[in-house]
Amino acid sequence: MSDGIKKYLLLLIILVSLLLPSYGQKYITRNGYIGFFSHTPIEDIKADNNQVASVLDASTGDLVFQVLVRSFHFVKTLMEEHFNENYMESDKIPKSTFSGKIVNIKDVNFSKPGNYDVTVEGDLMIHGVTKKITEKGSLEVATDGINASSKFILTPEDFNINIPSVVRNNIAKTIEVTVNIKYTPVAGN
Repeated sequence: MSDGIKKYLLLLIILVSLLLPSYGQKYITRNGYIGFFSHTPIEDIKADNNQVASVLDASTGDLVFQVLVRSFHFVKTLMEEHFNENYMESDKIPKSTFSGKIVNIKDVNFSKPGNYDVTVEGDLMIHGVTKKITEKGSLEVATDGINASSKFILTPEDFNINIPSVVRNNIAKTIEVTVNIKYTPVAGN
């Protein structure tokens, strides 16, 4: 990870921490995972990003994510280049964000290790377009932090991501998104 990206992520984490209410236990990561997968009979496309920044406030359920688009990596270099230049326009729109909350946070006992089903809702911004989403996920309360995961479907068209007709059959109309986050407690809470 370049020094510029590290500084950017650190600044984001500090700013997000300051914006969240100051009471309650906060959890943070700067190396969470988001990946996506597209399957068609012609081609499978998979991208992984292990530089996802996120903060979770356990007392309120407030949840924020920030993703640098250029941090998605593909097996094929040409796919990565097309993704950044042609589809996501990452020079003009360098990040994607989510700001929302776990709506059933009261169902999660953060003092008792275990797995909890959660529902997250909020504003997802991809390619400069913001959409309200509601998705299911799970939280695993562990002795060393919180593990969060979710798998859901997005439609590129909903975010004004244009797929040229010459490759339209190579990319699925819907994309499977996988989120896996390992949060650690913020010191001083």
